[in-house]
Amino acid sequence: MRVVSLLPSATEIVYAIGRQDDLVGVSHDCDFPAAVAATPRVTSCELAAGDIGSAVIDRWVSERLAQGEPLFHLDRHLLESLRPELILTQSLCRVCAPAAESVAEIAATLPGPPRILNLEASTLAGVLDTIEQVATALGVARQGGRLIGELQQRVAAVVNRVARSERNPRVALLEWLDPVYCAGHWTPEIITIAGGINVLGEMGEPSARVDWRSLRQAQPEVLVIACCGQTAKRAAQDWVRISGQSEVQALDAVRNDQVYLVDGNAYFNRPGPRLIDSLEILAKLLHPDLFPLSEADNGVLRVN
Repeated sequence: MRVVSLLPSATEIVYAIGRQDDLVGVSHDCDFPAAVAATPRVTSCELAAGDIGSAVIDRWVSERLAQGEPLFHLDRHLLESLRPELILTQSLCRVCAPAAESVAEIAATLPGPPRILNLEASTLAGVLDTIEQVATALGVARQGGRLIGELQQRVAAVVNRVARSERNPRVALLEWLDPVYCAGHWTPEIITIAGGINVLGEMGEPSARVDWRSLRQAQPEVLVIACCGQTAKRAAQDWVRISGQSEVQALDAVRNDQVYLVDGNAYFNRPGPRLIDSLEILAKLLHPDLFPLSEADNGVLRVN
């Protein structure tokens, strides 16, 4: 089957079930595993290159959405030449992929036309379900079931080990720093499974903009920063700039040196197989006495 993936998480799923040879096109954001770099890119974004401030990015996105303008360009001619039979995309988040209506409009003009599979996970169970959907669509349901079983075993291992802990710290996980957004969707659930108490964001609901005063009122003991589309080092640039503010310094997590920067581009924000890696990383941060370093040494930066 000839498959085009417009989602990094969907691309990772295709690789994880061993159907990478079916991929004929991917989005400009698809960067894992490394082998995907050789696959044609069918999307682009004018903000994809260069070191642009987070506030500038947020303002550009907000203005484009308010004006009904697209955030991404979908290469119609390339897509037509690739002759896809299946397009993997989503309509859950307007910032994560080309607008669903534009994808449907272009797909309707292609030979076939190709089937569109929208992956709309907003919970951990939903993420596992998308693996099943992709595997079934590609005719490898057994491989999908095997992968889901392996991921469920890893979740169970975290649950069993966390059960030994005598305390559950209060946790806030941010997915943007300028302005501040707390993570929603599957993240509150991941925090709970990892042995923490989620203090911001609602399970299954979109991420929400908050301010530092609200964050202080939530009283997180641990602050995890996983900025969407950014590595830990990139997020550190924003953190260094804002961390000296009095309202930030007033946070218990800051005063107690319990602030961690993680790679939000690879983990936490992608609803694919590496979401379980994200769970394991978080469990390590919350319960270092129960999880050896080798299980979560994935580019985490601790702020001192």
